[in-house]
Amino acid sequence: MERLFSIIRNKYVIASVAFAVWMLFFDRHDITTQYSYYSQLKSLKAEKAFYTTEIERVNQTIEALNTDPDALQRMAREKYKMKKENEDVFVIIERQESPQ
Repeated sequence: MERLFSIIRNKYVIASVAFAVWMLFFDRHDITTQYSYYSQLKSLKAEKAFYTTEIERVNQTIEALNTDPDALQRMAREKYKMKKENEDVFVIIERQESPQ
């Protein structure tokens, strides 16, 4: 027991423990801050991957619209509801059933 008290009272042990506690909990870069930075980094990497794939998809669509007239016509008909002369377009809107 006396040996344990002598170790605890050692000034180097006290200084090391105080330094560790300070660095882990009170410093500007403590554990909670580092964890929040890590979480933010993960979410930003996921966003980057999502937007990279979206950019690739949009670039492919633009390339198809520039080179393929059928794709251009399909896009105009589906997205912008355009039609040829002497042609009727019927837009069907599906209703969502509301719970009663």
